[in-house]
Amino acid sequence: MVEYQTFDILIKRMLSRIPDDLDKREGSIIYNAIAPAAAELAQAYVSLEQDKSLAYADTATGEYLERRTAEYGVNRERKTKALKKGQFFAKGDTLLDIPLGSRFTAQNTNFTAVERLAAGEYVMEAETAGRTANRIFGTMIPIDYIPDLARAVLTGEVVPGEDDETDEALRKRYLEAINEQPFGGNVADYRKKINSLAGVGGVKVFPVWQGGGTVKCVIITSEYNEPSASLVESVQTIVDPVVSSGEGIGMAPIGHRVTIAGASGVSIEIETNITLASYTTISQVRPEIEAVIEAYFLSLRKLWKDEERLIVRVSQIEARILAVAGVTDITVTRLNGSTGNVELEAEEIPVKGTVTLHG
Repeated sequence: MVEYQTFDILIKRMLSRIPDDLDKREGSIIYNAIAPAAAELAQAYVSLEQDKSLAYADTATGEYLERRTAEYGVNRERKTKALKKGQFFAKGDTLLDIPLGSRFTAQNTNFTAVERLAAGEYVMEAETAGRTANRIFGTMIPIDYIPDLARAVLTGEVVPGEDDETDEALRKRYLEAINEQPFGGNVADYRKKINSLAGVGGVKVFPVWQGGGTVKCVIITSEYNEPSASLVESVQTIVDPVVSSGEGIGMAPIGHRVTIAGASGVSIEIETNITLASYTTISQVRPEIEAVIEAYFLSLRKLWKDEERLIVRVSQIEARILAVAGVTDITVTRLNGSTGNVELEAEEIPVKGTVTLHG
């Protein structure tokens, strides 16, 4: 094996070819003559082992993984720009129309008005691609002068931006494409095509959900949240436009009537009793407790597309709260008023509701 060809093994094998009546000890002329060659060969074997790893999809990384997956038509998804909803007001909070192309800035990110939705309401495109803009809401400052403008606000999300696809995500998608063999409107085909759309982080496909030829696809955003109505409408138009449903105008095959829907968020209200260390108060531990609960719910939402139903487990929540510094014990945890787990429906995802802590 290549990985076993170390310097010590190589030089020992090379010295074994030298007659024993010659001085082969370390520091001898013969040893010093062949040692550099053994060192270079050892390095060459290391490089050879690395090259072998880069040749296979399960171990390749970066450019080499991209080249491998591209052979089967699976290319790395590149970062996209976030689309946000913006509202604009004149004095007295009267909605104000602005020129398309107007530029604004918020939290070190610039946005451009690219589409009018309604009076004083526009789609704002982040000028910088990636997920950073997904977390930006609130007041915007105009870069260009706009007469009568008194206030500009980012109020919601239309399509979340995405970062470059990671190696692990690309590898997983490649292996799914190879193993599931998407073809002509089968479930794997719908998964592959809809998952490749901007803003979509996962999809569940329900074939023949209302009889032959009907398909329901439920999506979640690339941020693993409920999708906006605009994103659902956009995916619907790409897959199977409502006005020409079943005619094969979109990605869906002729005869398939496809309905796109968004995953529904279910608020999980949490109430529990915690025992704290003597030096700790509830107000001190609350932010971290809420953060670990949100992290748990996010991990569940990431699994949603691969699970028939998600289960929010009391034991998982309690274990995470117990890991918070300052919490020494926890008892009688209730989810939505019950001490049992919460089992969600196939199209539902958990959303953190009110967290009530009793000390």
